[in-house]
Amino acid sequence: MVSFKMLILILTLFLLRGAGASLIKLNGNGYEDVVIAIDPNVPEDEKLIQQIQDMVTEASTYLYGATEKRFYFKAVSILIPETWQKKNEYEEPKLETYKKADIVIEVPNPPGFDVPRTDQFGQCGDKGERIRLTPAIVLGEKLNEYGPQGKILVHEWAHLRWGVFEEYNEEEPFYQHDGRNVPVKCSDGITGTNKVYACSGGSCSIRNCRTDPKTGKLNKDCMFIPDKVQGEKASIMFMQSIDSVVEFCTEKNHNTLAPNPQNKMCNSRSTWEVIQNSEDYKNSIPMTEAKPPHPIFSLKQIRERVLILVLDKSGSMAGGDRLNRLNQASQLFLLQIIEKGSWTGMVTFDSSATIQSALIQIETDAQRNSLISRLPTAAGGGTSICSGLRTAFTVIKNKFSTDGSEIVLLTDGEDSTISSCFDEVKQSGAIIHTVALGPSADPGLEELAKMTGGMKTSATDNAQNNGLIDAFSALSSENGAITQRSIQLDSKGVTLTNEDWMNGTVIFDSTVGKDTLFLVMWTAQQPEMFVMDPSGNIYKNFAVETSSQMAYLQIPNTAQVGIWTYSLKSSAQTLTLTVTSRAANPNVSPITVDSRMNKDTSSFPSPMIVYAEVRQGSLPIIGADVTALIESADGTTVTLELLDNGAGADVFKNDGVYSRYFTAYKENGRYSLKVRALGGTNTQRSRPKVNGAFYIPGWVENGEIKMNPPKPEISEDENQANMQSFSRTSSGGSFIVSNIPTTVPDVFPPNRIIDLEANVEDDHINLTWTAPGDDFDTGRAEEYIIKMSKDILTLRENFDAALQVNTTDLIPNDANSKEDFMFKPDFLIENGTTVFLAIKAVDKANLTSPISNIAQASLIIPSAEDPFSPSAEDPFSPSPLPK
Repeated sequence: MVSFKMLILILTLFLLRGAGASLIKLNGNGYEDVVIAIDPNVPEDEKLIQQIQDMVTEASTYLYGATEKRFYFKAVSILIPETWQKKNEYEEPKLETYKKADIVIEVPNPPGFDVPRTDQFGQCGDKGERIRLTPAIVLGEKLNEYGPQGKILVHEWAHLRWGVFEEYNEEEPFYQHDGRNVPVKCSDGITGTNKVYACSGGSCSIRNCRTDPKTGKLNKDCMFIPDKVQGEKASIMFMQSIDSVVEFCTEKNHNTLAPNPQNKMCNSRSTWEVIQNSEDYKNSIPMTEAKPPHPIFSLKQIRERVLILVLDKSGSMAGGDRLNRLNQASQLFLLQIIEKGSWTGMVTFDSSATIQSALIQIETDAQRNSLISRLPTAAGGGTSICSGLRTAFTVIKNKFSTDGSEIVLLTDGEDSTISSCFDEVKQSGAIIHTVALGPSADPGLEELAKMTGGMKTSATDNAQNNGLIDAFSALSSENGAITQRSIQLDSKGVTLTNEDWMNGTVIFDSTVGKDTLFLVMWTAQQPEMFVMDPSGNIYKNFAVETSSQMAYLQIPNTAQVGIWTYSLKSSAQTLTLTVTSRAANPNVSPITVDSRMNKDTSSFPSPMIVYAEVRQGSLPIIGADVTALIESADGTTVTLELLDNGAGADVFKNDGVYSRYFTAYKENGRYSLKVRALGGTNTQRSRPKVNGAFYIPGWVENGEIKMNPPKPEISEDENQANMQSFSRTSSGGSFIVSNIPTTVPDVFPPNRIIDLEANVEDDHINLTWTAPGDDFDTGRAEEYIIKMSKDILTLRENFDAALQVNTTDLIPNDANSKEDFMFKPDFLIENGTTVFLAIKAVDKANLTSPISNIAQASLIIPSAEDPFSPSAEDPFSPSPLPK
């Protein structure tokens, strides 16, 4: 069995190193191992490489000043696509891959949507996923709209590294305070004017804003246009493009009243306060030099994929049908997952290691079948993981450098000497993906994957869950075009107790269909099998591998769009089915699902969060049904519906990221994650959620308004165009949970409410929010505590002392339901009244959620004479349409 002491040691190392795929390290005051990758679809442009370096150099100086001489960019790698021209000065990547890049330069999608942004899934203070820039941004073609490239990068870096949020609000750019409409901004000293910019028939004009006669709020078409010349230095997270802005908002100048994401997610704390609470800040001291050192750049070009299978054939692999399952999963990998043009070899090991195949390049089925014929057929001996790894390094070195090569390591056993090759592994520059099979697989596997940036997966002996197949299906290349990667459409299993059918459907949309394969596996005897396409054509011509207890059906050409049906008839045994495919068109991105946990490890009672990104290229797919299946070491599976509702664990509504808290762990050890996504009639593509640099609509210069071109939008027709139903399955790897007591107590409170909204309706205040649960976002809370005050600081700093709202008749709904509560306050609501409100939820164990976001309810009664009607005194005349 796995040594629990060893498991805790590895867990401790993980906790010290943190989670996530990024390679970034803070060395003193300098950020090292920052990876910037150019997307393979970006047209070759040598100027782009130099401009990236110029951008980072400019950003480093700006970052140094903005953080009071605390941080700068020290060492940056730029990944150049394999298809670009080769140059002698280009190095080979080591652990850097496109998938793990911190910053990606990609083609705008839709065309013209050159919006700098950061994928950010986590809560306040949590690191982001990646920064997305386009060539137009890097080349300086959007200076008027977003400002200098270096300032843009620092804005996005604050999202990525320190988990701060925007200080503007695109959806609600104004709020009511002290009887007037105020722009959402930080700091409050930023000056400008509020105007409407309207275009019709090729000409555009500027007019004053109007108010809604019912609410007193400015109409939706009103926008804040800043003055070009400012004196304010803050804030970078509001308008980084203003020349004078060189600082983050601090506790002294932060606008706590503005209803922006930063106040909502960070309990009205300033961005600088959040940065000061980061590990980066705590582990550094300011430098004394006037300027930071110049960044060091490494130019690295992606090469052909080089991968070695390192497979355990020790005595323990003979039990639980493990060796046969290894063969099944390896055959799928060699037949379908490993990309054409890749170099692949094979090593097996027990007490020692044997080279089964030197590296051969996959060009035809002949090479694939040659490798399959070398898979192990007998098990015996001990377990020497380091022997397998060292032999794999030898195989690679016979033809290539080990830098950037990959090893897929599968084992079911422990090896007390596994740490003896850790230093060699680190020095190799190879990436090791680990597959832990069964409950006794060595806990050192996770450390091997962690130190090399590899993927960690695990599979139990419960064949019905198809965990081993899912693990290998997840091992597509982390470089190259997404259109070349294998995509898993379905993965299911069933254990039949008597003669019966396993029936099901798989949905093919138009973005996939090339190289489609149906794989069937069984544990006793070959079942009857057939597949039917949407036109009713029956396929029975499976290629059967009797010795491996598997059969596969390859669909010729491109699979027909629609619902495919499969039927398997068998006596009592376990059956599983997997369907994989590739993009139908090399020029059209397929719909993909990427899933993961928010961290690699958790020590009870720390909760974990499941994330699943559903996208087509960079376009979010919203309205899908997304389900997580989390399997523990004993084969027990917990099912969670993931939500994209902007509540609980989900930060942004309708951004294509589906999230949910996971707290239902019952035992210590490894868990694996699988996610299924189904798209139907309510599913649509959406504009990428803008969590990034502010788009300046125009500038006021010398009393004249000069407008920028309108930001591109995606119409509803474009959202729905060619949006068919789809099915996808994704492996999210494995994670470790520790310190779970024998009897699990109720220690999880309701989640923090982050979407509280308040409005004045006559003499009442109406509140809406998403219901939390008994345990974070699961179950039902017992009661709500609602407080209000005319002073926002009272709610933030002393919630308990604020005036309590009578909630006697307010009974909480189930988690993730919409709550709607109206009450009449004890004071008179008059013109100019502003009230702040917040909520805490309480569960049956009397555990209380953190204070919610603070909502603001204001009443402004417009005067009978509209003060915003255009007049002759309006100094702003119509402007020509910007080019």
